[in-house]
Amino acid sequence: MMWANLFWVWGHPEVYIVILPAFGIFSEVISTFSKKKLFGYPAMVAAIVVISVLSFIVWVHHFFTMGSGALVNSFFSITTMMIAIPTGIKIFNWLFTMYKGQIRFDTPMLWSLAFIPNFVIGGVTGVMLAMAAADYQYHNTYFLVSHFHYVLIAGTVFSCFAGLIYWYPKMFGYKLNEKIGKWFFWVFVVGFNVCFFPQYFLGLDGMPRRLYTYTQGDGWTTLNFISSIGGFLMGVAFLILCWNIVYSFKHSKREVSGDSWDGAGRTLEWATSSAIAPKYNFAILPEWHSIDDFWNKKQEGKSYLDDKNYQPIHLPSNTMLGFVMSVFFFIGAFGLVFYWYWLGLLGGLGVLGCMIYRSFQKDEGYHVSVEEIRATEEHAAHERETGVKEGNPWNL
Repeated sequence: MMWANLFWVWGHPEVYIVILPAFGIFSEVISTFSKKKLFGYPAMVAAIVVISVLSFIVWVHHFFTMGSGALVNSFFSITTMMIAIPTGIKIFNWLFTMYKGQIRFDTPMLWSLAFIPNFVIGGVTGVMLAMAAADYQYHNTYFLVSHFHYVLIAGTVFSCFAGLIYWYPKMFGYKLNEKIGKWFFWVFVVGFNVCFFPQYFLGLDGMPRRLYTYTQGDGWTTLNFISSIGGFLMGVAFLILCWNIVYSFKHSKREVSGDSWDGAGRTLEWATSSAIAPKYNFAILPEWHSIDDFWNKKQEGKSYLDDKNYQPIHLPSNTMLGFVMSVFFFIGAFGLVFYWYWLGLLGGLGVLGCMIYRSFQKDEGYHVSVEEIRATEEHAAHERETGVKEGNPWNL
């Protein structure tokens, strides 16, 4: 029990480390494609704080059946149910953001829309698992497996797809093909539900998790077969995504505006050029007066770039030290995983050596001149006006 406590006191907050950034992606995407300010921003922030706090006092729900006692189980049952409240607040805020919005059904928005009902299914079954007495039926069955995947795949994987497609033109200078992207979306979402929804019934029928074989007499064969079909469909969907990347690389129109989603961007990254990014972030330090200040300026026909009073921008010099440190981290971690302590020590000494070396470096960086800033901004403005992308999109 000590090992289980030590593991899960880390393990359960970790899943919120995964899901909270995903919530941020959905907030960006839903607000952008609804053309509305994010509803209840202060409540959204407060909900994140409450979820973060509660995530540290729910870990015992992973072993309600281990004999901790009624008092302990009751406490952690209540805290686990409580975490549904701030999560529900976020769900309703996303729904109210879409309410009376000018919704566009681009692929990132489809992933965000699919997230809500699928994540709610995972959340509701999570509340069922939070009931300590009922958990004696659900514990260590496929019901739990299905709940976990409905929360983590619908929450985190869907958000990764939404974010990847949403910021893809910002990273690479062109959009992924929308038609192929929608095929990817539908095949994956259908496959996901075909795979994991039957597992709720398998769990209620008594099938334990971590089971690698079973007899046909158990009555689980049909639902497992259906679940396997869903798994293969998700695999096919990934192949469609790979094809989309290759197809779009060859055929998609290159972005010139920087504000790739037909001017729908609400945050400052859409104020910069795409793919061929300048050395600096912003030619002029933007003034920020509200959450949607960039959007508000666009509606007024203004831009932070209207001010041409450029100043030299200080930047740090390039260094490979971060990459070298990551190599030493890998060596050290690899050694510790296999109890090769000499290799772990070697990696640790390498990391320490890099830190010491960095501490004594005197390099103070360099400045980007006003002339270079002006030339860069004029080139970007010319591309926006002519609609023609000049130069290599990867700045090679």
